[in-house]
Amino acid sequence: MGKKLYIGNLSPQADGEMLKALFSMFGTVEKAYIIPDHKTGKSQGYGFVVMSTDAQALAAINALNGKNCGGYTVKVEECKGKA
Repeated sequence: MGKKLYIGNLSPQADGEMLKALFSMFGTVEKAYIIPDHKTGKSQGYGFVVMSTDAQALAAINALNGKNCGGYTVKVEECKGKA
């Protein structure tokens, strides 16, 4: 399994396909998903992306962390804890 990244402060309109397209610019995306609210089913504003290699994950972090994506300043960092 690759390197799992946490993506925070996402637009409410963001979805897994948008994340996959964005992170694909930096390498192979194995998995991309948004965490939905259990009651409403709408985005909670964060999600996860699994990149194939550490180098691809680092490139994505360096390029996207703190950048404006869809009007929101996103937070991109290596996922801590269980992958």
